[in-house]
Formats: sequence, structure tokens, C-alpha cells
Amino acid sequence: MDATVEQLKKNRVFLCLECGKCTAVCPISRYNKSYSPRRLIAEGLFYGGDDLYSDQLLWSCLTCQLCSQRCPVDVKYSEYMRDVRAEAYNRGEWGKPTHGGALHHVMEMTASPTLKQKRTDWIEKGLKTKKKGDVLYFVGCLPYHQELFCKDFDFSPVSIAQDTVRILNHIGIEPVVMENECCCGHDLYWLGQLEKFDELGQQNIKDLKKTGAKTIITACPECAYTLKEVYAQRKIGDSGIEIKHISEVVAENIGKFKFTEQAQTISYQDPCRLGRYMGIYDQPRQALAAVPGVELHEMPRNRRGAICCGTTNWMNCGATSKRIQHGRLEEAKATGAETLVTACPKCQIHFRCSECGDESQKVGIQLTDFVNVIASALKG
Repeated sequence: MDATVEQLKKNRVFLCLECGKCTAVCPISRYNKSYSPRRLIAEGLFYGGDDLYSDQLLWSCLTCQLCSQRCPVDVKYSEYMRDVRAEAYNRGEWGKPTHGGALHHVMEMTASPTLKQKRTDWIEKGLKTKKKGDVLYFVGCLPYHQELFCKDFDFSPVSIAQDTVRILNHIGIEPVVMENECCCGHDLYWLGQLEKFDELGQQNIKDLKKTGAKTIITACPECAYTLKEVYAQRKIGDSGIEIKHISEVVAENIGKFKFTEQAQTISYQDPCRLGRYMGIYDQPRQALAAVPGVELHEMPRNRRGAICCGTTNWMNCGATSKRIQHGRLEEAKATGAETLVTACPKCQIHFRCSECGDESQKVGIQLTDFVNVIASALKG
């Protein structure tokens, strides 16, 4: 295939034993027997890869890393998919974008240094933010999600942004919020649009440095992982800024919070980027456990073994994704929990989407975000 030997070595693909453990645990393979990580590796290594580049299944991989955790030789399958997609994209191949590709266009548009956005209307009266300071809240694509999903899903994505600021204000932090913040580029990266991703990353590094921030906080695990890890891997530039997910901030400052009683039973969805990619499992649980009256019911498959929300990169979301999402919601409800708490905005959007349609097919479990739970319990 066209991928260089160095790329294949970097992703450890040459070490594949063809044992099939990756396929055995893959959420996509469970419902779509045509999809097999082992087969896609073999196709790239032994059969030239030409058919692989035009295979629509290439864009279905969730890059959730569940397969890599089971691999006895640590093949980096998600990274292999990224590199194959990059070559496919260069050849003019593409998957099936959801929502008319609108969110892909948002990423591309915000990479333009001439674009001037007005994306802070969500900041309600009473929320305290700054133009410059030591702590920056990286909002991500929530304002765009608001326009796309608010009406259809009976859900306000910007409530996550509002409650993040509310939480930070509660512990004495007035975060910087950028009027013209760019997308982090997460999806561009995993879809193989690496040149555009680098362009976006360089713009972000430049803009972030201007704020004077020493710490960036985000409520999106994809933003956190991209800003913290991927920019460094791509050698885009070092912002010199510490990156934290909001769950880490709450856990570190738990003694500063004053909570009211919140009688509710919950289950918790481990986001792939927050969990398997960044190793953050305990902090969200510690924070939720600190809220009086909150009772956590764990799903059987949690932490390192948690199942993905079923789709990624706004691509190839179809019947297989819906079955994964439906199964995960059923697993959460079977714990006896009233509410499934997510810590990634996209997880909640995907789960809510799966509950649209036929009433008889709905699982009927409530959904909310980690920050909404914490903020709703704050005294004052």
C-alpha cells in the first residue's frame, strides 16, 4: 500500500498476529459482520490496499481503541485507520457525512484566519468571563451544536458551556472566553485531513498564546485530547499551556464546592477520548460521588472496557451506529439508573439521536452531561 514503511512501523501493523481479538471486541463488527479490523489490516498489508481506499467501511471505524486494548502485540489500529484515510482522502475517496456535512464545513471555515465569528451570545447575565487571564475555557463547537440540534433533540448544547462557566465561577475562577475561537480540529485529524488540521492547529496555537492563559479547561474530551496530545504529536507548536478536562478541575477542587441534596440514581458513560485515550476514569466519578444523594450504578462494561457511543467524526452514522447506541442505553437502564451521565457533548447528541423516531423503540432513560449534574447541585 502507499503508506510508508515508517508509518506501518509506527502503528505496529507489521506485528499483527491475525488472531482476530480486535474483531471479536469491535462494536462495529458485533452488528456488521462485513466489518473486521483484522481483515482491513490484512487488506492493507498483503493485498496492495487499493480496494481498501474505496471501501466505505473504512469510514465506519470509531477509533475507540477498544481493539488496541485487547491486541496482544499493541497494534495501533485507530492510528492505522487515520493514515489509511489520509491516503484515501488524497485519492478523492470520502465516507458518508451526517447532517449534510455541516459540521465538517464548520471545521474547515474556522481554519480561515480571516473569518470573524460571533459565538458568545450564550454567555448569560450573571456568568463572569474575561478577555484575558490565567484560565481559558475552550468552548469547542457547542454554539454550532446548539443551532443544529437544540430543536430536534429537546436539548441545549450551550447549557454545557453555561454550566461549565457557572462551575468555574463557583470556585472563584472567571475564565477567558474567546470571541473568535476556532474548532480544535479533532475530526479533521481522524478523518485524515491532516494538512487542514495542521493549518487549524497553528491558528489555534497563535490565538491561544495571545490570551495569556496558563491553563485551558474544556468540557469536551475530544478538545482536551487534541489540544494536549495531538498538537504535540503533529509538532504543530507548543502553546506552553496546561490542558484540563472540567472533571479534573472539579475533582481537584472538590473541597471548595457547596452542594445541595440531589436524590438521583445515575450511570456514567466513559467517553473514549477521556478514558482510553487520556486515562481519566476516577475524577468524574469522584466529582459525582461528592454530590449528596447521587447514587452511581455502574454498567458492566465500564472504564477501559466501556462501549463507545456508536459513531464518530460525523461520518457513516447508520443502522449499525443506532444498534450500538440502543444497546448501550439498554445496558445503562438495566443498572436501575434513572439517568445516563455523559462527559462528552457528542456522546449525548448521538444517544439523543438514537432515541428519535418510533416511541416503541425508545429505551426511555434520561440523558444529561456531567457539568449539568454538578452545576444543578451548586448552592447559590
